[in-house]
Parts: sequence; structure tokens; C-alpha cells
Amino acid sequence: MFLFSLVDGIRVIKEAGFLIYPLGACSLFAVFVICERVFALRNAAIIPMDLAESVLQGRSVPGSQFSALGRILSFVERHPADDEGAKAYARLEIMKMERGVSYLDVIYTGAPLLGLIGTVSGLLAAFSVIDPNTHMPDPAKFTESVGYALSATLIGLVIAVFSLVGNGYLQRRIDHHSARLDVLLERILAHRSGHQTLPGIEARPITSSRELL
Repeated sequence: MFLFSLVDGIRVIKEAGFLIYPLGACSLFAVFVICERVFALRNAAIIPMDLAESVLQGRSVPGSQFSALGRILSFVERHPADDEGAKAYARLEIMKMERGVSYLDVIYTGAPLLGLIGTVSGLLAAFSVIDPNTHMPDPAKFTESVGYALSATLIGLVIAVFSLVGNGYLQRRIDHHSARLDVLLERILAHRSGHQTLPGIEARPITSSRELL
């Protein structure tokens, strides 16, 4: 059963024609972007647990270049009186997290269209198969050709669904990290300026990074 499925899958790929090359390139690029961003958006590269704990507990910690939070801390150390600059730098770090993700939008929009081009060209080829005796399309060959003419669209849809799922997951990760960075940046600026809450307002401070998860 597996062998028959494999043979049929190989035939579907062959029937996609020359469009299998751009579709294959789209699929490889989507896999690369998703894998690279998943690795880049891991917690240790954005908000290390030890740094987050130190910030939330009000301890002074040196910045570093190994994480987004560390780079924000370094910027605050270099520009102690520039709150707006620190917030702008944090937005820049968020933009870095989004690098490459927009290409997945292009892939899950464009891959089905590429597949549709292959389907239309395959249908044109199917209608061109004429039986010399009846001067009509051969029913058996016509049915087979139409079936495999849809293979390019099938491949394009599979690539689009994969890219859409990957894009949704990455966007949720970015939104999650962005919200946590906003909270930590406010705590950094408040600690540096020497006040935690506005006068007359009682607020329970966040003292553990687990509360940000």
C-alpha cells in the first residue's frame, strides 16, 4: 500500500510539470523560514529566565548582546535619560523578531496561484488529446489527464496550508514575546527612575517571570 502511494505521489509531482520547480522552491524556503524563526524565537534568545527574574525583582543587571532583553538593558545603560529612545529600541527588537515571517504571507498566497497555472495548462493539454477515429477527446486519456492536471493545484494548496500554519504559530510567538518585553521594559524604566507606581494607586508588583508566561 505504501509503495503504491509512493509511486502515485511521485507521479503527481511529475504531472505538475515545470511548475514543480517554483513550487518546490517555495516549499523549501517556507521550511527554512519556519525552522530559522522557531530557533531565533526561543526563550533563551529573547527573554532569558534569569534576566527576567532579575528585572522583575528590581536588581541591577548588566546587559548583553545574546538576547533581545539583554540588548535593551545595554541600550538603557548607555542612554539612561532617554525613555522614548528605549521604547523605540524595544520596537526595533520586535521588528527583528518579525524578520522573514512576511515571506510566508507571500508563499501561502502565491503557491495556490502557481498551482492553478499548472492546472489550467494541464487541462489545455487534456483537451488537445484527440482520437483520430472519432475526432473527439479519448475518454480514458482525457479522464486521466484531467485528474493529474489538478496535481499542481494540490501541491500548491499543501504548501499554502503548511505556510499558513507556520505563519500563525510564529505570529503568536512574536506577540507573546512582545507583550512580555513591554512589561519588562516598563519595569526597567520604573526601577531606574525610582518609582514603581503612581501616587495613590496600589498595584501588586510582578515578582516572578512565571507570571509573564
